[in-house]
Amino acid sequence: MRSLDAARAVCEHFHPGLIKELKEIPYATREHPGSPVIDLFRIHSGVGLLIPQKYGGHGATPLEALRIQLALGAESPSLVAAVSMHHFTAAMLYSLAVNAGRLTGAQTELLHRIVPEQQVMGSGWAEGRTAQNILTPGVSARPVQGGYLLSGSKKPCSLSRSMSLLTASIAIHGDEGVPELALALVPADAPGLSVHPFWGNDLLAGAESDEVRLEDVFVPADMVVRAGADDPQRLDDLQTAGFVWFELLISAGYAGGAAALVEQVLERERGSVQERAALAVDLEAALALLEGVARAIGPEPGDEESVARVLVARYAVQNALPGIASRALELLGGLDFISGSAHALAAAAVRALAFHPPSRGAAAEPLLRYFDGGPLVLA
Repeated sequence: MRSLDAARAVCEHFHPGLIKELKEIPYATREHPGSPVIDLFRIHSGVGLLIPQKYGGHGATPLEALRIQLALGAESPSLVAAVSMHHFTAAMLYSLAVNAGRLTGAQTELLHRIVPEQQVMGSGWAEGRTAQNILTPGVSARPVQGGYLLSGSKKPCSLSRSMSLLTASIAIHGDEGVPELALALVPADAPGLSVHPFWGNDLLAGAESDEVRLEDVFVPADMVVRAGADDPQRLDDLQTAGFVWFELLISAGYAGGAAALVEQVLERERGSVQERAALAVDLEAALALLEGVARAIGPEPGDEESVARVLVARYAVQNALPGIASRALELLGGLDFISGSAHALAAAAVRALAFHPPSRGAAAEPLLRYFDGGPLVLA
């Protein structure tokens, strides 16, 4: 299928041999707890995809990153669910380093080590906290001598068992009483940081989406990024940009799962010509929406228009994928269903896009307000 072929070519350019090695692993093993897919991602230089070349990365564009997510999603939904967290975190952190230029020496040194050491970054940002403001930190920080003590948890937290570094949005509680948004860089082996079982579904089980707890985890002051009096909105804007990256990448990953099913229908010539054409058209329409957003937002997607664009595409794709996957399964037929579970599992996995925040209900009022000319404020 042309769109998947193009996506695989981009993936092969950035990560030679990765798709071939993924295909050699049985689907059930790819998606099982303890899956080797995250290690393969690391081995094939996956860590540096969105990291600037100055720091040893690939510096991929949004469109290139989208196509790689599409290609990998066709092979392993667990992998794209996990690495979306690393990629959007990398996009934020390195944007701060390149554009703001006010990181400490220790922070800059750490960023220079991520690619050479192939360190995977887990995300302790607020994403995933149901019925709460998606940009509000879930980890609090108490100032102490030389730094901060962090307490809180993130569940689910993808990459929880493979990460070398946890990046966490934190609320610093000082004497003034108004919490300050900041960003903490926490080694995965820091005393007080622990991982606990949380994910109970067989689908996406290879993403390592368990609970990460922080209990009085000490972080030195030079490993906490604060906004600064001269630019108090810097981290808020950065977090919004990261949100755009995440919505784009996660949507493309799930679209890849549906694309793989459609590809099977086309290759096996299942159903009538009209049925195959209708299925392919619906899939390509969803992919075109995502590609349009990737082309429009540019490398620094931090404005309201980018947020609105990506949410419109995400919800349209979310609506389309379950039907596309279901029709593909039906056309593949009963014998295909009986002979193995991989296609049924892939079809079920695409539904998980609906569970990533913000929910459609939570975004409805802000989007309507924006369409009517008002500000876009997500909560």
